[in-house]
Amino acid sequence: MFRFPAVLAVALAFSACGPKQPAGNDDQADLAQGDAPEQANIPDPATIRPGEPGGLPDDRTPVAEGPIDPKSGQGAGQVLQLFGGLLEQRKFAEARRLWSDEGRASGQTEAEFSAAYDRFAEIHSEVGAPGDMEGAAGSTYVNIPFRLYGKLKNGKPYNSVAIATLRRVNDVPGSTQLQRSWRIYSIQAQPL
Repeated sequence: MFRFPAVLAVALAFSACGPKQPAGNDDQADLAQGDAPEQANIPDPATIRPGEPGGLPDDRTPVAEGPIDPKSGQGAGQVLQLFGGLLEQRKFAEARRLWSDEGRASGQTEAEFSAAYDRFAEIHSEVGAPGDMEGAAGSTYVNIPFRLYGKLKNGKPYNSVAIATLRRVNDVPGSTQLQRSWRIYSIQAQPL
């Protein structure tokens, strides 16, 4: 399993080379380098359903209807959904800002982040059900299954399933509103 910054969809490359990552993200792999290798017998990513190989977990637990508490796991899921939507709209700078530390947790500069995603012709995303929230050192974390799929500009399909960890600082004195908002802390590609 690799934890990596911005380029979920290039998880096909699983390359460990790339620029130095920020402190705390030493196991991240910069997957934006080079071409993604071909996957043998990859089905059309748009046809992969939850519970199938290459899809999100098949969690059929009903989601509560009504207003969503922004501090809840569902609030974190909304941030991840926004991230996928911004990628699909090719608003890469805005998507990067949804990472912790004003985007620096992605391990890429704004230009690197944008260049990494610009190699995709189509970007689609799916967000799974948030896991249980856990607290540590004044922060709350939640893991959420996340999938990016679509086509590279060379026409080849890609599919990447990952676990996104989102973090927010608890309501502690001196914390800012931005720190108390959910932000992407890490994304770990899952073996297919």
